[in-house]
Amino acid sequence: MGTDLKPLVKAREIRLENLAGKVIAVDAYNTLYQFLATIRGYTGEPLMDSHGRVTSHLSGLFYRNANLLSTGVKPVYVFDGRPPALKQAELESRRRSKEEARARYEQALEEGRLEDARKYAQATSMLRDYMIEGAKRLLTLMGIPYIDAPSEGEATAAHMTITGSAYATASQDYDSLLFGARRLVRNLAISGRRKLPNRNVYIDVNPEVIELDEMLRDLGISREALVDVAILIGTDFNPDGFKGIGAKKALQLIRRYGRLEDIDVEGLRDELKGIDYEAIRGIFLRPEVAEDVRIEFRDVDEQGIIGFLCDEHDFSRDRVSNTIKRLKESMRARSSSLEQWFT
Repeated sequence: MGTDLKPLVKAREIRLENLAGKVIAVDAYNTLYQFLATIRGYTGEPLMDSHGRVTSHLSGLFYRNANLLSTGVKPVYVFDGRPPALKQAELESRRRSKEEARARYEQALEEGRLEDARKYAQATSMLRDYMIEGAKRLLTLMGIPYIDAPSEGEATAAHMTITGSAYATASQDYDSLLFGARRLVRNLAISGRRKLPNRNVYIDVNPEVIELDEMLRDLGISREALVDVAILIGTDFNPDGFKGIGAKKALQLIRRYGRLEDIDVEGLRDELKGIDYEAIRGIFLRPEVAEDVRIEFRDVDEQGIIGFLCDEHDFSRDRVSNTIKRLKESMRARSSSLEQWFT
């Protein structure tokens, strides 16, 4: 779930067109889970093909990336590798939460509480190996590169912004900032109105960008200190955090004491001894990343996409073909405009 840094973040709203021509390193797992949670049927069931295979993630990837490519955005998807050992507790907690949500979902269905069923269904999403393989295959057919990170995908995506091979990372989580991403884009390709969870309230949602250096200047701390703030709040590697400490209080503590080992607050001082915060710091500040990544965008394989989505997974042939047609027309128009600019 990442660290809740939202109270400390000042994001700048942008238009998707502002990212045209820029390489964006996308947190693949974060994105796929978004699709699995939100692209569902009337009773909360995921989209499936005639063989019972989930296709919500493929639908989301295809139509979102068609939109991104049409706008001139150049996404590169970064997939997670082996999780750090300290993440096992969080992964186990997530598994239990999904099992509980599944039981509540089935009970709500039995009782005819469809709104509750849809809510619980979103929390049951599981990313299976065949889904990841299918996602990578679709990306290849769309000409979009992907990278297999050795560990946390967000760490490699952040590293790409540091080395200059990507302009920004894209994720709904804030952990990219802890890994050192120069820029984080949230709500990539999401615009319009969105319903708030458990409330009959809608808000406007548009892409937004957070600049790490600007954020650190505003907060008056270093990135190392930001990681200590995150540890106090709770991360994927110490998910419980510390009772009664939210983002603003954590910031106050680090501003006052400088670092975790110097905090002199009764109770908290002893609690800090119970976690290996130096190891957590290392995960964020010295992460295992893919080095010397090579990014190459290729042409869209129209027949390959139709064969994969329509013949293998029962997508609408007309809708897929029309989307590819619009994508190609848009890409040709953009290419023509660039040629005219330089001639």
